[in-house]
Amino acid sequence: MTNDLKFPEWQEPYLEALMETDERKLVERVKLAESAILMRLRAIQSDSDMTEKQAIEDALCGLTVLKRETVQPFMN
Repeated sequence: MTNDLKFPEWQEPYLEALMETDERKLVERVKLAESAILMRLRAIQSDSDMTEKQAIEDALCGLTVLKRETVQPFMN
């Protein structure tokens, strides 16, 4: 899967969270994905390339929906 990803350092944990079906594992996968995304966002904060920043914004929106729809009761 990593070979097909443009930004694998954060896209891989993000996709793993999206594909997880076990609710017990989903909470941890969402946390890992958010952490990887936010660390990468901090690393590229001053970068002028908007492609990855837009992809990160889209992924964060996706995780927000995933949390709201499936794992919000378990996130504490």
